[in-house]
Amino acid sequence: MMEESVDLLKRISLGEDSVLELKTVEFSGDRITDPHRNGMANELAAIANTHTGSFLLGVDDKSKAIIGVPRDKLDIVETWLREICNDLIEPPLDCVIRKILVTDENGSEKTIVRVDVPRSLFVHQSPGGYFRRIGSSKRLMRPEALARLFQQRSQTRLIRFDEQTIANTKPDVLEASLWRRFRTVLSSTDDQEFLEKMKLIGRDEDGILRPTVSGVLMATEHPESLIAVAYIQAVCYRGTERSAACQLDAKDITGPLDVQIREACKFVERNMRVYAIKAPYRIETPQFSMNAVFEAVVNAAAHRDYSMYGSRIRLHVFADRLELFSPGTIPNTMTIDSLSERQSSRNELLSSLLARCPMNIDAPGSQRKFIMDKRGDGVPIIITESEKLSGRRPEYVLLDDAELKLTIYAAKPPQGGDLG
Repeated sequence: MMEESVDLLKRISLGEDSVLELKTVEFSGDRITDPHRNGMANELAAIANTHTGSFLLGVDDKSKAIIGVPRDKLDIVETWLREICNDLIEPPLDCVIRKILVTDENGSEKTIVRVDVPRSLFVHQSPGGYFRRIGSSKRLMRPEALARLFQQRSQTRLIRFDEQTIANTKPDVLEASLWRRFRTVLSSTDDQEFLEKMKLIGRDEDGILRPTVSGVLMATEHPESLIAVAYIQAVCYRGTERSAACQLDAKDITGPLDVQIREACKFVERNMRVYAIKAPYRIETPQFSMNAVFEAVVNAAAHRDYSMYGSRIRLHVFADRLELFSPGTIPNTMTIDSLSERQSSRNELLSSLLARCPMNIDAPGSQRKFIMDKRGDGVPIIITESEKLSGRRPEYVLLDDAELKLTIYAAKPPQGGDLG
């Protein structure tokens, strides 16, 4: 941390350039009066459209003096930045915001806010239009330059998002105990070579080795610290309505993706009802088929769109149904009607890694040895097993062309049944 602080002070002393912007922050009470929201949005988008870069808030751009941000205003600045990235930039911009202690020229300790902006896969529009960074200033892009940038970015996105590297990270964020489980007797014994071949790390546009999206999702204990949307929000409600007052259980499920799948299934198993009758032997009827729930959660985790800022998987359990929301539209040319007949994967690398993970949940009736397989029978299992149990066919609905919602209906209590 000390070395990082020294390097930061050296960068500040040299002033702004193509990848560094210095700004002071002024307040009126709890309101930020300078920089202006629209101007800040234009600056952030310009960096994202050009390079990987950083903003340092709390540093005067002319004198290079470290002014700092009052500690009681740090959360206000962070919220202000996130609202700008989410509300004023299209598509929303995902930045890394950090609060850093530095020592000014008088030896006093000050707090500044560092915003790391990755070079985006997309072309971002801000309130002033489409900007890019030239030297230490932003410039509106001419139509021909804008068209060229759109073409370049679309070609970049041909590389699947789950194989993209994550800016401002290092390979050592990947935990050896998690990535070594993918090694086989045929794998390279050289760690770096193995990680590159597995695409758990890759080289960014500057040739620097960095972890990939799949590497972070499968080989870190807290992927949400680097990919903010990489968790499952699970809630169980008392009745049939979505109301905070009726919550019985709630959990943000984190961890490597295979752990998230296991814990999401356990959440459902823990909260669903099981009815029992004696006829003459005890027969138990669960609200939901755990095999179907398992397949649904696996599909959501493996095939969701991890590039969508602010969207996470949501798992909601009600007295009469289960709802699972997965960010992203249906991959390729698939339709709702063809889901049970065709297979397509948005995240091929993630799917292949999950296919190496042993089955980690008790799902009665499942023949799986590994979390994923190549047969594409997940949706048929969800439909047939759930319909057999509840008498109602599960429903898939595409919401605003941005989120896939699956509803699995609960089994009705058998006549004369009691809660087991």
